[in-house]
Parts: sequence; structure tokens; C-alpha cells
Amino acid sequence: MTKAEVVNEISRATGLEKATVMTTVESFMEVVKDAMAGGHNVYLRGFGSFIIKTRKEKTARNISKNTTIKVPEHNIPAFKPSKVFLDQVK
Repeated sequence: MTKAEVVNEISRATGLEKATVMTTVESFMEVVKDAMAGGHNVYLRGFGSFIIKTRKEKTARNISKNTTIKVPEHNIPAFKPSKVFLDQVK
């Protein structure tokens, strides 16, 4: 499902204009991105959590040059669904 399909579905279900729903959806995504960029997790009860995971430093290989490189420790965004969400999907 694309963002446009999500907007259409919400607009149909609520009766709000698509432009208003699109602004709301984009604002939500921006708030989540800004919070995570600032080092904060976002918790949505009954849905899931947008969390920051830390990947440890590791050694990787460049096969074409036959060399090894050190990949430094870094953070990645992740989504952890809630138990209620997981139960509905199963």
C-alpha cells in the first residue's frame, strides 16, 4: 500500500478532504523522523514503536579489491510492532 492509497483510504473513511489528510500524514512522518533524528524513540500504543537500534562496529570485505574495511558503529531506525498488531497480522 502506498502513501497515496493510505490517504485515499483515510479520506474515504473519515470524509475529510484528501489534501487535509495528506498534510496530516506527511506531518506525522516528519514528526517521527525529527524525533528519531534527535535520538528519541516514538511509542504508539496498540500499534508499535519506532526505535533506534545501534549496530556494532564490524569488519567487512570488499570482494572486488580483496580488502577488508571497518564499518563503524552506527544507528539505524527500526519498527517494532505491538503484540496486538502482531496478533492481528497472524
